[in-house]
Amino acid sequence: MAAPIRGAARAIGRRNSRVRNSVEDGATESSGAWKLAEKLRGEKKSRNEPIQEALTPLQQRVRELVRYTKQLQQVHPNVLAKALTRGIVYKNDEIVVIDKPYGVPVHGGPGVKNCVSDVLPVLAKMLFGMQADPLRLCHRLDKETTGVMVLARSEEAADRVHKLFRTRQVHKIYWALSVGVPVPSEGILEIPILEQEVQGRQQHYKMMLAPNYRVSSTDGKLVKTRLRRDAQSAVTQYRVLDSLGSSALVELQPITGIKHQLRVHMAFGLGCPILGDHKYSHWDKLAPQKLSDGALKKLGLEQAKVRYLPLHLHARQLCLPGLQGGKDVTLVCKPPRFFLKTLQRLKLTASEPDSSGSEV
Repeated sequence: MAAPIRGAARAIGRRNSRVRNSVEDGATESSGAWKLAEKLRGEKKSRNEPIQEALTPLQQRVRELVRYTKQLQQVHPNVLAKALTRGIVYKNDEIVVIDKPYGVPVHGGPGVKNCVSDVLPVLAKMLFGMQADPLRLCHRLDKETTGVMVLARSEEAADRVHKLFRTRQVHKIYWALSVGVPVPSEGILEIPILEQEVQGRQQHYKMMLAPNYRVSSTDGKLVKTRLRRDAQSAVTQYRVLDSLGSSALVELQPITGIKHQLRVHMAFGLGCPILGDHKYSHWDKLAPQKLSDGALKKLGLEQAKVRYLPLHLHARQLCLPGLQGGKDVTLVCKPPRFFLKTLQRLKLTASEPDSSGSEV
């Protein structure tokens, strides 16, 4: 009886082995299908994740502004020129004044595909016909600065306007939203500025203050220091138009025209950097601006999202003397929508500047 029992046992073992192998094969196939389904679900979730993210209206506007800025670098020059024609503030036989949008550089450079100077021939043809000479730059604004910008229709007109800027006859008014409220509420900053390399984790160049005076460590009195050879004279007149909490709307009048002058004087001279100025919000590093809890609440932002906040600096007004029959011409540009929305959220009121002459 032992042999048949062992034979039966072997038969049962072979049958169980076949069943086990069949089950394992099925499990392997099932596991592969499950992994594939999980992978597809993960990809679908990752694609939909930005769409499902809850954004405040201001966060949506900031994202739109960043996307619009990137799109302007990808479009055909004719498209950029067409966009600039929509922002014409004033034109006559000598000059054309545009409202420069945010994120459009004036000059070309590394990574710049579209800039104002490149589309001046196209812009002239759109405005004055195919035989028109290219427009000419009369001054410049930073890429992130919006507002009044003057272009000349001829070399003679450009020279005339250049001379007005060079001899400081052009009266310029900027509006800026500040992080912090300047004290005193109005005054004149006369602090030279120079460009220097900043050492640290992120080596970079910045415009920095080079003051003529320092405070003595012994008696606390002001001591005159030697002026650096590479420092340039920089003078800014300012006054606070409105303030609430830790934010202010500041009117700035640059008497000189040094690179990043207003940003440096606001950040390092007054200790109130311009809202969205991440470059000049820290002395020795490049990092997103730090905002108070109250400001974050008003803006509807988290600190992690502040890096996307645009620079709130607007060239509000220019007064060009003797351009229109010997009369002064005052050119005014309304701040862009994102600037006005931020004003509203910070509960600040914009008062209209006084203009002497012909406002257009």
